[in-house]
Amino acid sequence: MPCPERGSISTVLTVGEVAARSGVAVSTLHFYEAAGLIRSWRNRGNQRRYPREVLRRVAVIKVAQRTGIPLAEIRGALATLPDGRTPTAEDWRKLSRRWRAVLDERIARLTGLRDQLDGCIGCGCLSLGVCPLRNPWDRLSEQGPGPRLLDPCDTASNCFAAKGTRSGSRGSRKNT
Repeated sequence: MPCPERGSISTVLTVGEVAARSGVAVSTLHFYEAAGLIRSWRNRGNQRRYPREVLRRVAVIKVAQRTGIPLAEIRGALATLPDGRTPTAEDWRKLSRRWRAVLDERIARLTGLRDQLDGCIGCGCLSLGVCPLRNPWDRLSEQGPGPRLLDPCDTASNCFAAKGTRSGSRGSRKNT
């Protein structure tokens, strides 16, 4: 590493330097590398070395994670960059526009769930045929007894649709 008093900046960082500069644990950097989010190389002493640009890449990963974007989606977005390069300001605008739609959808879904939560807390059962959160209009009775995993299909009209099933007790459903 160049001498600090000369004011030059190293273009190569150790894993410890990346961790200190990014505020991310060394183990997290190793995980990111194993997950294909960042890359390093080994020096002659078999120690990891990172390009300085990895700091921006780690910052993008952390911001995306804080907004709830899954790592697989982050990896896919970063993979669209030519030669796996570090995102530029223009790249970030494109990535953030792409993620904005996902976040807006998630916010709308959570807002719809939050707005209907009061009614279910009142009865406390979450399994009644009339419960707007768990089984609107008793649509799930067609699939037989047992719990169902639901997801809102249209938060504007508070419509919920079955997305799949969960295994659970298969006894008769009690509507009280």
